Amino acid sequence: MAKTVRRGYVPGDEREFGADSMEKINAAANDIYYLLNRGYNMKSASVFTGNHYMLSERQRLALARMVSQESQLNIRTAKCRTVLEKGETVFIDGFNTIITLEIALSVTTLLKCMDGTVRDLAGLRGTYSLIDKTPKAIKLIGKELENMQISKAVFYMDAPVSNTGRLAACIHEELAKYPFEVETEVINNVDSVLSGLNNVITGDAIILDKCINWINFARSIIDKTFPGYPYVELDGFWLNK
Repeated sequence: MAKTVRRGYVPGDEREFGADSMEKINAAANDIYYLLNRGYNMKSASVFTGNHYMLSERQRLALARMVSQESQLNIRTAKCRTVLEKGETVFIDGFNTIITLEIALSVTTLLKCMDGTVRDLAGLRGTYSLIDKTPKAIKLIGKELENMQISKAVFYMDAPVSNTGRLAACIHEELAKYPFEVETEVINNVDSVLSGLNNVITGDAIILDKCINWINFARSIIDKTFPGYPYVELDGFWLNK
Protein backbone atom coordinates (compact mmCIF):
# COMPACT_ATOMS: atom_id res chain seq x y z
CA MET A 1 0.00 0.00 0.00
CA ALA A 2 1.36 3.43 -0.94
CA LYS A 3 2.36 5.56 2.02
CA THR A 4 0.51 8.74 2.94
CA VAL A 5 2.68 11.70 1.99
CA ARG A 6 2.20 15.41 1.41
CA ARG A 7 4.24 15.70 -1.76
CA GLY A 8 6.41 18.82 -1.75
CA TYR A 9 5.63 19.83 1.81
CA VAL A 10 8.26 22.02 3.48
CA PRO A 11 7.29 23.46 6.89
CA GLY A 12 9.03 26.78 6.28
CA ASP A 13 7.07 27.63 3.12
CA GLU A 14 4.31 29.36 5.03
CA ARG A 15 6.89 31.87 6.25
CA GLU A 16 9.04 32.00 3.10
CA PHE A 17 6.03 32.71 0.85
CA GLY A 18 3.76 34.44 3.33
CA ALA A 19 2.44 37.97 2.91
CA ASP A 20 5.45 39.60 4.55
CA SER A 21 7.89 37.77 2.28
CA MET A 22 5.92 38.29 -0.94
CA GLU A 23 6.58 42.03 -0.93
CA LYS A 24 10.31 41.53 -1.42
CA ILE A 25 9.76 38.51 -3.70
CA ASN A 26 7.67 40.68 -6.01
CA ALA A 27 10.31 43.41 -5.96
CA ALA A 28 12.99 40.84 -6.77
CA ALA A 29 10.87 39.38 -9.58
CA ASN A 30 10.50 42.83 -11.12
CA ASP A 31 14.29 43.30 -11.04
CA ILE A 32 14.96 39.85 -12.51
CA TYR A 33 12.47 40.51 -15.31
CA TYR A 34 14.23 43.80 -16.07
CA LEU A 35 17.64 42.13 -16.20
CA LEU A 36 16.47 39.18 -18.33
CA ASN A 37 15.02 41.57 -20.90
CA ARG A 38 18.40 43.28 -21.14
CA GLY A 39 20.40 40.18 -21.90
CA TYR A 40 21.33 38.78 -18.51
CA ASN A 41 20.88 35.05 -18.04
CA MET A 42 18.70 33.69 -15.26
CA LYS A 43 21.60 32.50 -13.10
CA SER A 44 23.30 35.89 -13.06
CA ALA A 45 20.05 37.80 -12.61
CA SER A 46 18.78 35.60 -9.78
CA VAL A 47 22.11 35.55 -7.91
CA PHE A 48 22.49 39.33 -8.10
CA THR A 49 18.88 40.00 -7.14
CA GLY A 50 18.72 37.25 -4.52
CA ASN A 51 21.78 38.64 -2.78
CA HIS A 52 20.40 42.17 -2.89
CA TYR A 53 17.10 41.16 -1.27
CA MET A 54 18.73 38.51 0.97
CA LEU A 55 16.45 35.77 -0.33
CA SER A 56 16.66 32.14 0.74
CA GLU A 57 17.65 29.43 -1.71
CA ARG A 58 14.06 28.27 -1.92
CA GLN A 59 12.81 31.77 -2.68
CA ARG A 60 15.46 32.12 -5.39
CA LEU A 61 14.44 28.80 -6.92
CA ALA A 62 10.80 29.92 -6.92
CA LEU A 63 11.71 33.13 -8.75
CA ALA A 64 13.79 31.24 -11.31
CA ARG A 65 10.74 29.10 -12.08
CA MET A 66 8.15 31.87 -12.01
CA VAL A 67 9.87 34.63 -13.97
CA SER A 68 10.48 34.60 -17.73
CA GLN A 69 11.66 37.26 -20.13
CA GLU A 70 9.17 38.96 -22.41
CA SER A 71 10.20 37.11 -25.58
CA GLN A 72 9.70 33.75 -23.85
CA LEU A 73 6.27 34.77 -22.62
CA ASN A 74 5.27 35.76 -26.15
CA ILE A 75 6.54 32.50 -27.66
CA ARG A 76 4.81 30.32 -25.08
CA THR A 77 1.53 32.22 -25.34
CA ALA A 78 1.53 31.93 -29.13
CA LYS A 79 2.13 28.16 -28.99
CA CYS A 80 -0.41 27.33 -26.28
CA ARG A 81 -3.43 25.38 -27.57
CA THR A 82 -6.71 25.84 -25.74
CA VAL A 83 -8.89 23.61 -27.93
CA LEU A 84 -8.05 20.26 -29.57
CA GLU A 85 -9.86 18.50 -32.38
CA LYS A 86 -11.58 15.25 -31.49
CA GLY A 87 -9.30 12.23 -31.85
CA GLU A 88 -5.91 13.90 -31.47
CA THR A 89 -2.89 12.43 -29.67
CA VAL A 90 -1.22 14.15 -26.73
CA PHE A 91 2.34 13.67 -25.48
CA ILE A 92 2.76 13.94 -21.72
CA ASP A 93 5.78 14.73 -19.58
CA GLY A 94 4.88 12.03 -17.08
CA PHE A 95 6.77 12.92 -13.92
CA ASN A 96 6.30 16.65 -14.44
CA THR A 97 2.53 16.39 -14.77
CA ILE A 98 1.87 13.73 -12.14
CA ILE A 99 4.05 15.32 -9.47
CA THR A 100 2.37 18.70 -9.98
CA LEU A 101 -1.04 17.10 -9.42
CA GLU A 102 0.21 15.09 -6.42
CA ILE A 103 1.31 18.39 -4.88
CA ALA A 104 -2.09 19.95 -5.60
CA LEU A 105 -3.77 16.99 -3.91
CA SER A 106 -1.41 17.51 -0.96
CA VAL A 107 -2.25 21.24 -0.84
CA THR A 108 1.41 22.18 -0.72
CA THR A 109 3.45 24.83 -2.50
CA LEU A 110 2.66 25.45 -6.16
CA LEU A 111 3.84 28.45 -8.14
CA LYS A 112 1.58 30.32 -10.56
CA CYS A 113 4.14 31.43 -13.12
CA MET A 114 4.32 34.41 -15.45
CA ASP A 115 3.74 32.20 -18.51
CA GLY A 116 0.48 30.87 -17.03
CA THR A 117 1.81 27.47 -16.06
CA VAL A 118 1.89 25.91 -12.61
CA ARG A 119 5.26 24.69 -11.35
CA ASP A 120 6.47 23.13 -8.13
CA LEU A 121 9.60 23.20 -6.01
CA ALA A 122 9.78 19.47 -5.34
CA GLY A 123 12.45 18.33 -7.80
CA LEU A 124 13.13 14.69 -8.67
CA ARG A 125 16.89 14.41 -8.12
CA GLY A 126 16.77 10.89 -9.54
CA THR A 127 14.36 9.49 -6.97
CA TYR A 128 10.60 9.04 -7.01
CA SER A 129 8.23 6.96 -4.89
CA LEU A 130 4.56 6.32 -5.49
CA ILE A 131 2.40 7.79 -2.74
CA ASP A 132 -1.28 7.66 -1.82
CA LYS A 133 -1.90 10.67 -4.10
CA THR A 134 -0.42 9.02 -7.21
CA PRO A 135 -3.51 7.03 -8.36
CA LYS A 136 -5.70 10.06 -7.62
CA ALA A 137 -3.46 12.29 -9.75
CA ILE A 138 -3.58 9.82 -12.64
CA LYS A 139 -7.38 9.63 -12.40
CA LEU A 140 -7.55 13.44 -12.66
CA ILE A 141 -5.45 13.18 -15.82
CA GLY A 142 -7.72 10.48 -17.22
CA LYS A 143 -10.87 12.48 -16.58
CA GLU A 144 -9.47 15.58 -18.27
CA LEU A 145 -8.18 13.62 -21.27
CA GLU A 146 -11.58 11.97 -21.64
CA ASN A 147 -13.21 15.40 -21.68
CA MET A 148 -10.78 16.46 -24.40
CA GLN A 149 -11.89 13.47 -26.53
CA ILE A 150 -8.38 12.45 -27.46
CA SER A 151 -7.63 9.13 -29.14
CA LYS A 152 -4.24 8.45 -27.57
CA ALA A 153 -2.05 9.61 -24.68
CA VAL A 154 1.67 8.90 -24.70
CA PHE A 155 3.43 9.31 -21.35
CA TYR A 156 7.18 9.87 -21.45
CA MET A 157 9.17 9.12 -18.29
CA ASP A 158 12.84 9.38 -17.43
CA ALA A 159 14.56 6.00 -17.30
CA PRO A 160 17.23 7.00 -14.73
CA VAL A 161 14.58 7.91 -12.12
CA SER A 162 13.74 5.24 -9.54
CA ASN A 163 10.36 3.47 -9.66
CA THR A 164 9.67 4.57 -13.23
CA GLY A 165 8.43 1.08 -14.10
CA ARG A 166 6.03 1.04 -11.15
CA LEU A 167 4.64 4.43 -12.16
CA ALA A 168 4.16 3.23 -15.76
CA ALA A 169 2.25 0.20 -14.46
CA CYS A 170 0.09 2.44 -12.26
CA ILE A 171 -0.72 4.67 -15.25
CA HIS A 172 -1.93 1.69 -17.30
CA GLU A 173 -3.94 0.32 -14.38
CA GLU A 174 -5.69 3.59 -13.52
CA LEU A 175 -6.40 4.59 -17.13
CA ALA A 176 -7.52 1.18 -18.40
CA LYS A 177 -11.22 2.10 -18.27
CA TYR A 178 -10.90 5.31 -20.27
CA PRO A 179 -11.87 5.48 -23.98
CA PHE A 180 -8.43 6.32 -25.33
CA GLU A 181 -5.24 4.41 -25.97
CA VAL A 182 -2.47 4.73 -23.39
CA GLU A 183 1.21 4.27 -24.13
CA THR A 184 4.15 4.68 -21.74
CA GLU A 185 7.69 5.32 -22.94
CA VAL A 186 10.56 5.03 -20.47
CA ILE A 187 13.53 6.76 -22.10
CA ASN A 188 16.71 8.65 -21.28
CA ASN A 189 15.98 11.85 -23.20
CA VAL A 190 12.44 12.94 -22.37
CA ASP A 191 13.14 16.67 -22.77
CA SER A 192 14.70 16.34 -26.21
CA VAL A 193 11.91 14.08 -27.51
CA LEU A 194 9.09 16.30 -26.25
CA SER A 195 10.87 19.38 -27.59
CA GLY A 196 10.18 18.19 -31.14
CA LEU A 197 6.49 17.30 -30.73
CA ASN A 198 3.09 18.98 -30.81
CA ASN A 199 0.26 18.70 -28.25
CA VAL A 200 2.84 18.53 -25.48
CA ILE A 201 1.67 18.46 -21.87
CA THR A 202 4.33 19.81 -19.52
CA GLY A 203 5.26 22.78 -17.38
CA ASP A 204 8.96 22.50 -18.19
CA ALA A 205 10.12 25.88 -19.51
CA ILE A 206 12.84 24.49 -21.76
CA ILE A 207 10.39 22.15 -23.49
CA LEU A 208 7.77 24.90 -23.84
CA ASP A 209 10.26 27.09 -25.70
CA LYS A 210 11.19 24.35 -28.16
CA CYS A 211 8.07 22.23 -28.77
CA ILE A 212 5.70 22.83 -31.70
CA ASN A 213 2.78 23.60 -29.39
CA TRP A 214 1.60 22.74 -25.90
CA ILE A 215 -1.43 22.46 -23.61
CA ASN A 216 -1.63 24.13 -20.18
CA PHE A 217 -3.02 20.91 -18.79
CA ALA A 218 -2.09 20.76 -15.10
CA ARG A 219 -3.17 24.37 -14.53
CA SER A 220 -6.53 23.62 -16.14
CA ILE A 221 -7.11 20.56 -13.94
CA ILE A 222 -6.13 22.35 -10.74
CA ASP A 223 -8.26 25.42 -11.43
CA LYS A 224 -11.28 23.22 -12.12
CA THR A 225 -10.76 20.72 -9.31
CA PHE A 226 -9.41 23.00 -6.58
CA PRO A 227 -10.94 26.44 -7.17
CA GLY A 228 -9.15 29.07 -5.14
CA TYR A 229 -5.99 26.98 -4.79
CA PRO A 230 -3.47 28.90 -2.61
CA TYR A 231 -0.82 29.39 -5.29
CA VAL A 232 2.32 31.38 -4.66
CA GLU A 233 1.88 34.10 -7.28
CA LEU A 234 3.35 37.43 -8.27
CA ASP A 235 1.40 40.68 -8.37
CA GLY A 236 1.19 40.90 -12.18
CA PHE A 237 3.70 43.74 -12.53
CA TRP A 238 4.71 42.63 -16.05
CA LEU A 239 1.18 42.86 -17.47
CA ASN A 240 1.26 46.66 -17.60
CA LYS A 241 4.77 47.09 -18.95
